[in-house]
Amino acid sequence: MRKLLLAFPTLLLAVNPLLAQPSAPKDYAQWVNPLVGTDSKPSLSNGNTYPAITLPWGMNCWMPQTGKMGNGWAYQYSADKLRGFKQTHQPSPWMNDYGQFALMPITGKRVFDEDERASWFSHKAEVAEPNYYRVYLADHDVTTEMTPTERAVRFRFTFPQTDSAYVVIDALDKGSYVKLLPEQRKIIGYTTRNSGGVPQNFKNYFVIEFDHAFTSTAIYKDKVLDAAALEAQVNHAGAVVGFKTRKGEQVQARVASSFISPEQAELNLQEIGTNDFETVRRQGRAAWNKVLGRLDVEGGSIDQQRTFYSCLYRSLLFPRKFYEVDAKGAIVHYSPFNGQVLPGYLYTDTGFWDTFRALFPFLNLLYPDVNAEIQQGLANDYKESGWLPEWGSPGLRNVMVGNNSASVVADAYLKGIRGQDINVLYEALTHGANNAGPLTAVGRVGVEQYNKLGYVPYDVKINESAARTLEYAYDDFTIYQLAKALGRPKKEIDLYAKRSQNYRKLFDKKTGLMRGRNQDGSWQTPFNPFKWGDAFTEGNSWHYTWSVFHDVQGLVDLMGGKKKFVATLDTIFTLPPVFDESYYKGVIHEIREMQIAGMGNYAHGNQPIQHMIYLYNYAGQPWKTQHWVRETMNRMYQPTPDGYCGDEDNGQTSAWYVFSALGFYPVCPGTDQYVLGAPLFPKATLHLPSGKDIVLNAPQNSAANRYVQQLTLNGKPYDRNWLSHQELQQGATLQFDMSATPNKSRGTKAEAAPFSMSKAK
Repeated sequence: MRKLLLAFPTLLLAVNPLLAQPSAPKDYAQWVNPLVGTDSKPSLSNGNTYPAITLPWGMNCWMPQTGKMGNGWAYQYSADKLRGFKQTHQPSPWMNDYGQFALMPITGKRVFDEDERASWFSHKAEVAEPNYYRVYLADHDVTTEMTPTERAVRFRFTFPQTDSAYVVIDALDKGSYVKLLPEQRKIIGYTTRNSGGVPQNFKNYFVIEFDHAFTSTAIYKDKVLDAAALEAQVNHAGAVVGFKTRKGEQVQARVASSFISPEQAELNLQEIGTNDFETVRRQGRAAWNKVLGRLDVEGGSIDQQRTFYSCLYRSLLFPRKFYEVDAKGAIVHYSPFNGQVLPGYLYTDTGFWDTFRALFPFLNLLYPDVNAEIQQGLANDYKESGWLPEWGSPGLRNVMVGNNSASVVADAYLKGIRGQDINVLYEALTHGANNAGPLTAVGRVGVEQYNKLGYVPYDVKINESAARTLEYAYDDFTIYQLAKALGRPKKEIDLYAKRSQNYRKLFDKKTGLMRGRNQDGSWQTPFNPFKWGDAFTEGNSWHYTWSVFHDVQGLVDLMGGKKKFVATLDTIFTLPPVFDESYYKGVIHEIREMQIAGMGNYAHGNQPIQHMIYLYNYAGQPWKTQHWVRETMNRMYQPTPDGYCGDEDNGQTSAWYVFSALGFYPVCPGTDQYVLGAPLFPKATLHLPSGKDIVLNAPQNSAANRYVQQLTLNGKPYDRNWLSHQELQQGATLQFDMSATPNKSRGTKAEAAPFSMSKAK
């Protein structure tokens, strides 16, 4: 009888679904593992990530710190001790950090030194979520929890019974300031530690408020703890405040920071206001679920769900907000270019060499509101520095090659992003395309030779000349596209159209690959297509030959037709993972990651070749794209600390997975098209901010069924190998008929191929 009674409500709901309660909102954040990619080291990257405890695009991230002060590998999964909980703005360990300071709870002896205060911890007693972190510090018998807002964070320290409970505040070295205000249970100060790209007046001001009175205080002054002092402005400043606690007593702290002023830091603290820890945590979870929920995938394995949403989380961290909201509610920012406080948006911490490929197109598709702010910030970058930052952290940094801000700006405008001053941005693009900048990674180094010869010569002491040429040619294509959209003069449009074909100058018909070229037109000699670096950037000729995003048909023609083109693509996977590291005088981690991946000379762990799998679509063999996309997702991505196959790089490698799992990819930003692969999940729904949905149905999808037999778009047969951004924006339903065997007749006609500039003429 009891069983019947228990079953009765279920029976009622089945008969009358109107009695059912509304379903609770989906908790997408439960699938996110912020520890993915953290099992890394300089010699081998499985992501080179850290657990970024933050909100989407938050100005500040918080992280547990295992590495020593100043170490770019600030959290390594293999470590067994924690030194503190650090506010970070680090986009990559190679770029390192700025605006950083740390808190650390301790018990027993009052110490400050990062080694003396460090505690053993275990991942078994660690919880990491996008906006919440908890860990047990064994040496101090303290549990630390933290949950952030965009510019502030709440800490909760659970202490044992002791009269020797302390919290260390470390403002780090290179010039810092700390002041104790015991009567207010408050600490204020600033840190100046950075890795470059900032003006002389750069400071990150912080304020820390505790909910317990201090039983003792001490100021740290360059290796000396002074119990009598309340203030210090030295090379390395810090503080230690004490408490008397009962067993299980929780000491809480509210923390905020600002790049503008101490007063603005206090204002930023109001993001927390009077909200308690659980309220802040709940609000942060809701913020993450709102942005993660724009993508709803169904089916697949638990690991696939975890990998997908962990990659989506990584795609929503950078570029981060570098603006604040002043007392009048106005958007303002500290300029990392001139040191002034100015109106308007600013975002930073991204390298366009990486992120132009998939991360920014992903924002244009699903988060255009955010990219509208980013584009406004780029206009401010140009007005304040005279250049667009190809790598910003927070100001101009001298890293990587290319002039790929052109792609980022053009793709946004061409896909409907508005609100930016597009005329200022177009001026910025043409200025950057025709001038060498103050750094070799700003503007175009080698611009005189490029504009005269059509390529950057190998023999003029400009490193990575072939990579620069290929990227400049693509960037010129995006300027050409934008110039057409803006109705610029025909002479101007034609100039960039002509320059976009400069990739042809580096194609060596003898080897069938791209090759460095000297001023006199002769080829770089000797030539080893397996040589990393030299004429190329973090890759070799086999990787960079495919960097003709805008004119794949032109590359097909140069190679002698589709058959030779496909054979060359196939060769990437059948070659052994041989390499020549002599340019670097040692094996760099990107080489090692290719070598151990078991996919021949395919180096998915680095960006230049990540689009190459999709190029089979241009040669009438889309089933090979479908095969290799699934292989790459299966082999190269896992929801684990070693889950990436190289540097994650500010969302780019993650955005590749997210796009590929949906079944399409933006091979050529600056056009309207996405190139088809095959979906990973039986169903995925993209909730566009307009309120319309893109529904991707593939009910027969499985580990075996990776091939697309047939495809319909809005109920009509669809034989193209690409999708239109504009059409998708109207809302669309795609029905994929999946099979274990490839359909070698679908998508084979010339008209099925995606856009190529040569084909468009």
